[in-house]
Amino acid sequence: MKKYKLNQSRQAENTQQTNEQSDTESSDVLCKIDANGIATLTLNRVSKKNAFDDAMIESLIHYIDTLAAIPTIRCLLLRANGTHFSAGADLHWMQSMATKSVKENHQDAQQLAHLMQVLDTFPHPTIAVVQGWAFGGALGLICCCDIVIAQSDSQFCLSEVKLGLIPATIGPYVCRAIGVRYARRYMLTAERIDANTAQHIGLIHLIVDTEAKAEKNRLEQQITQLTQAILNNSPAALQQAKALCHTCENQPIDKKLIKYTSHLIADIRISEQGQEGLSAFFDKRQPSWCANTKVSTKERE
Repeated sequence: MKKYKLNQSRQAENTQQTNEQSDTESSDVLCKIDANGIATLTLNRVSKKNAFDDAMIESLIHYIDTLAAIPTIRCLLLRANGTHFSAGADLHWMQSMATKSVKENHQDAQQLAHLMQVLDTFPHPTIAVVQGWAFGGALGLICCCDIVIAQSDSQFCLSEVKLGLIPATIGPYVCRAIGVRYARRYMLTAERIDANTAQHIGLIHLIVDTEAKAEKNRLEQQITQLTQAILNNSPAALQQAKALCHTCENQPIDKKLIKYTSHLIADIRISEQGQEGLSAFFDKRQPSWCANTKVSTKERE
């Protein structure tokens, strides 16, 4: 079991330590934080098509929890090195669980479920950037992100039933993202889903054509555009807006919810950032959180 240390005494130390922990290119997960507070987690198990095992799951949970505790983080990018985003769970790892006890098997499955939960509830905006395959559990990671950008050659698949398995831990997030009707089709058929279909059913938001030579930089340009849009917004309001989406999900619009939302807007409009945003609008100036936050694609390299 890997041991991690997190120094939470100061923001600068947190950022430096998080970067240093994933400095080695041999790590299964790389983590970087730029000067604007944009964090990037990169799946780096390229020889296995970024298929994840227990160690990779543990690393992802660690970094997501660590980043959530850093106050100046503004956005999280989830990316992958290599040709494919991820082939899903490592089948050798899955097969090895047959030698484990029932308790160990359940604990292992709960770790994957926990990964989905911590990514889904990450307090800041999350953007998944997909190329190549996103199969099985990797599709669950995508469904837990707020925004998904995919290259035009990307393919998606809920492939579990082909192997006698089911997409259990990712199921709730998949059903929420694409709806039960589409989920029933693709969970039962294990068909491959191309980028256009994935966009149609709500699995991804944006498609970037990177096949033509002239379009190779479009993906990074699109990421820059999205992250800049996020940096232009109030950090506190972004967290509250994301939390509001979770609260409203599957909730009846009743007196309880109406009261909650009324109190929410009443509180935030008199908050420090709420007043700063309104003052900046009337003063025809940029709010304080926009200062020195111009994004460069070079910062992510």
